[in-house]
Amino acid sequence: MNSKLKLLQGDITKIQVDAIVNAANSSLLGGGGVDGAIHRAGGPEILAECYKIRQRQGGCPTGEAVITTAGNLPATYVIHTVGPVWQGGDKNEAELLGDCYRNSLQLAVDKDIRTIAFPNISTGIYGYPKAEACRIAITTTVDFLSAHQTIEAVTFVCFDEENFNLYKKALADL
Repeated sequence: MNSKLKLLQGDITKIQVDAIVNAANSSLLGGGGVDGAIHRAGGPEILAECYKIRQRQGGCPTGEAVITTAGNLPATYVIHTVGPVWQGGDKNEAELLGDCYRNSLQLAVDKDIRTIAFPNISTGIYGYPKAEACRIAITTTVDFLSAHQTIEAVTFVCFDEENFNLYKKALADL
């Protein structure tokens, strides 16, 4: 396993890292799943900054990433990225999901963020097949880290046991 990659099962809102990644929707106004949990735990500061981003650029397109404060969370920042909705695999979903990880990691590098935690982007209500999403998350992250040395640790935080077991196996096979 790559020494910069870590795996936890639990609640991403409790993780102490420089930045946690939010599996956001394009409105940036909160929602269900990870997005709702981050907005609830982080408090109104996150939403206030999301409103400013919306005023400036009109939301966040799929595959892109934006950054806000982390409010009341133990992290310093929240990087919001919009994963693709699974539509059968022939609508560029894999490239867009990879973009979520690449653009989030690039934003981390740009902001001198050293530690970052990711949820399982698009595998909840967006319906992305978990095994394929796991493969994309890990390969994209490993490729990015090989070219960017400033990030010290990437933690994959799995809320459910199925994702945790998929990541555990995939990381062991590296």
